[in-house]
Amino acid sequence: MKKRLLYTCMAGMMSITLLAGCSNAGEEQKTTEVTSHSQANQENDTEGKAKAELVFVNYRDIRDLNPHLYAGEMYAQEMLYETLVTITEDGYEPCLAESWKISEDGKVYTFKIRKGVTFSDGEVCDANAVKANFDAIIENKERHTWLEMMNLMESVSAPDDETFVIKMKKPYYPMLTELGVTRPFAMISPKSMKNGSTKDGVESYVGTGPYVLTESVTDEYAVFEANETYWGDKPSVKKITVKVIPDNQTRILAMEKGEIDLIFGKNMIDAEAVTKYKDSDKFSVSLSDPTSTRQIVLNTTNEILKEKTVRQALQHATNRQAISDGVFYGMEAPAETLFSESTPYCNIGLTPYEFSLDTAVDMLEQAGWTLGDSDIREKDGKVMELSLLYNSDSVTEKTIAEYLQSEFLKIGIRLEIKGEEEQSYRDNMKAGNFDMVFNICWGTPYDPQSSLSAMRQRVYGDYAAQLGLLDKAEIDEAITEVLVSTDEIRRKELYQFVLTRLHEDAVYIPLTYECNKAIYTSNLKGVTFTQTQYEVPFLQMYFE
Repeated sequence: MKKRLLYTCMAGMMSITLLAGCSNAGEEQKTTEVTSHSQANQENDTEGKAKAELVFVNYRDIRDLNPHLYAGEMYAQEMLYETLVTITEDGYEPCLAESWKISEDGKVYTFKIRKGVTFSDGEVCDANAVKANFDAIIENKERHTWLEMMNLMESVSAPDDETFVIKMKKPYYPMLTELGVTRPFAMISPKSMKNGSTKDGVESYVGTGPYVLTESVTDEYAVFEANETYWGDKPSVKKITVKVIPDNQTRILAMEKGEIDLIFGKNMIDAEAVTKYKDSDKFSVSLSDPTSTRQIVLNTTNEILKEKTVRQALQHATNRQAISDGVFYGMEAPAETLFSESTPYCNIGLTPYEFSLDTAVDMLEQAGWTLGDSDIREKDGKVMELSLLYNSDSVTEKTIAEYLQSEFLKIGIRLEIKGEEEQSYRDNMKAGNFDMVFNICWGTPYDPQSSLSAMRQRVYGDYAAQLGLLDKAEIDEAITEVLVSTDEIRRKELYQFVLTRLHEDAVYIPLTYECNKAIYTSNLKGVTFTQTQYEVPFLQMYFE
């Protein structure tokens, strides 16, 4: 499986056992049958046999698993599909490509495709199949231009069955990273395409990965079984049933009843649940190292937030330590900058915004925002009222929003908070329909290059939020240059320029550095984390 070589390297990750922790052919099936699967496995376990099935839970359906689009659950796509290279803690390793060469000018990548690999439908995964996938991706190029690679790609070819070649207009240093992430450069069987295309959907979800999707009932469950023809290490867990349980407390209750074996994900588990099981023998908890930055994005086109002094005042009015301690029990460290200093190119000595309500008040007063009769600040007849949009599917964002609403009121800022289900939240964020909105950095291996690259287009809320900046064009030009720079010194200079400008412009209020979390039954072993926060490493898991 992609990233399979990573897990040994990641053994030193923070695993805390003292904290306890598609086919729709089965449309007529009922969730009671999934429960019976779990009960059968529990009976096997009592007879001293290792369980054959892992029951996982997610807050929503697997959705569209087309690997060339972005609607599906990434953990499920990782189970089915693979890419040319895999990303490890120590760099890049072979996957469907057993080796590669890069030309001296950095413009030509030649991949030697691994022999003997087939898709789970029997189709050969050779250079021709790889090219068919790239042709399908390129056909829908406009959907993927948040990756600068798509703008710079000149041509792809398969000179023979074992050789795949990518030619670029310019050298591009994040090339292998973008080829190694979950999507869109994962390989699906050409037989699954619609007339050689994937932009309008696929006929089936068939890849080369360690699992195949055998059954799914929308918004109820999905079943994955081991791919018997998988070319790599075979999974110990032969069957994975994914239940859909939207509510956090219901998920916990299901785990306590023995109906599920694993809860995994940043926003799937709150800190209270982690603490609850710290002395349990029945469950274990694992926490990853920091993965990404939880943040609030400020819309600089807003009549109030267009003033940099106001944005900087909000930075000083945000008590990150209190959020870390009160919401996350200290499990997520306070975030002082947009990217953590451990992120490549991001340890540049930026001065954090110190929490001080007095400083925030002074800055607002100096900017002409004074307290009115209602104890809400006013300026030129305008009342200081802002709204904060959050994802109602997140376990923690509402809690943080309510805390900030109370805190900002202390200094005369009225904050309306509004939760929307994820798709609506994302649509409004992308369109710029917000004053303030929760977001995250993309995390490793996407940071900083992909997160910054996407700021130049309407991918998430960044583009819209930055439109009020006087130096927006200058920032975008620097991002474009850094992605094609072959001079390491110049690259560092450009990253420092961009990150310093964004920090001083106070577009982002960093809150905490997120970590990935897992609560699981104590007889499940091998639960760990990878270089991407979106993968659940089922391939490494086994029951005792």
